[in-house]
Amino acid sequence: MRTGSNFLESNLNALAGVTSHGEVFNPHFIGRKDQLELFGISIDEREANPKRMLRRLRSETVGLSGFRFFHDHDPRVLDLVMDDPGCAKIILTRNPLESYVSWKIAGATGQWKLTDAKGLKSAKARFDADEFQRHLATLQGFQLQLLNRLQTTGQTAFYLDYEDLSSVEVLNGLAAFLGVEGRLKAVDDTLKKQNPEPIEAKLENPEALAVALQRIDLFALSRPPNFEPRRPAAIPNVVATRDAPILFFPVRSAPDTGICNWLAGHGGLVDEFGQKSLRQWMRDHPGHRSFTVIRHPLLRAHVAFRERIVSGQLADHRRILIRAYKAELPEPGQPFPDAASERAAFLIFLRYAQLATAGQTGQRVNPSWATQTAIVQGFATFRPLDLVIREDRLGEGLGFLAAEIGLPASPVPADDAAAQALAAIHDDRLETAAAEAYARDYTGFGFGCWRP
Repeated sequence: MRTGSNFLESNLNALAGVTSHGEVFNPHFIGRKDQLELFGISIDEREANPKRMLRRLRSETVGLSGFRFFHDHDPRVLDLVMDDPGCAKIILTRNPLESYVSWKIAGATGQWKLTDAKGLKSAKARFDADEFQRHLATLQGFQLQLLNRLQTTGQTAFYLDYEDLSSVEVLNGLAAFLGVEGRLKAVDDTLKKQNPEPIEAKLENPEALAVALQRIDLFALSRPPNFEPRRPAAIPNVVATRDAPILFFPVRSAPDTGICNWLAGHGGLVDEFGQKSLRQWMRDHPGHRSFTVIRHPLLRAHVAFRERIVSGQLADHRRILIRAYKAELPEPGQPFPDAASERAAFLIFLRYAQLATAGQTGQRVNPSWATQTAIVQGFATFRPLDLVIREDRLGEGLGFLAAEIGLPASPVPADDAAAQALAAIHDDRLETAAAEAYARDYTGFGFGCWRP
């Protein structure tokens, strides 16, 4: 927002056939400070219809027209330009600590650009660790948003770092990227760099910087890589009550039968939805509440193992476990001869589930053993859920849900059979394997060791 973006803009405007009109979609002005109109469009008219301003930028400018866009500008405009492959994107970045200190000094001095060093206003910034964390998170979030949109639309951008702006060769490379014939003979030096001192010299409290940086995960080492495919919302599996305004989004291999019986006690069930019919149900039931129920990952994996693999229901996955992973399984639908053989086969299945959710197998991740994190995120692509209930608090959760919409509380039968089956083979090795396979669920939902 200070010298860097102004400097880039002045050099772009020095290129024949290129015009940058400033911060055209800044919420407080149009283009430049105190300017409230451009191309005959007022700031109120721009707010009402930003597309009109975009059209005028193209029609009223000879050659290429453009503007500067920051993360806090009109988000509708970002959607429009990011989806347009005919719009060139230039992404200017800077060391986030430098940009934070620069922003703090500008706020203190009121000086956002400098053309004559004699007019330099000096001030020292006070480093605030929490404020810097928020600043860093905002910058990183915006950059990841841009990267994802470019990737999903098959586009690329011209990336510039703050230090690149002093290179006439780089700026002429940008001109080539834009497809214009003009080139710069020298960098426009009208604008002067503000506060070129080292970071510590620009801070009132440089000692706070070292302490704060120790707390910051600069390389995102604490964020585990996630290669699990995103999941759809699984609308056909959604269950609703006919009379009461309740929607249940089931998670495969988690509790569902007892919950559906509980729902049926409130006027019967409605299912087999499509997106259109589900939205119609939601319109017909104002004040509705939606929920899902999650299960401890180890217990859920064991249910999936028994119901999908041991039963023979998913024959392809069963064959792969036997052939490629050397799992010793009984004939489909038959019990294991003893607890030890079931435990050994289940350990192999947990390893298979870990590889599958990490994208390391050739098979699609089945929803019966996909992470509950991915499944709940998939629900949210249709609509955020009102409530996520853990199985061990199912009675309290459904009681709360009933009270929310004015229904009488009623008991919910517990699924003791699943827990008893796991208890018969449970040991520390299974706990460790489940924690490795479902680290996202353990961390995200706060699961600890399973208790028989």
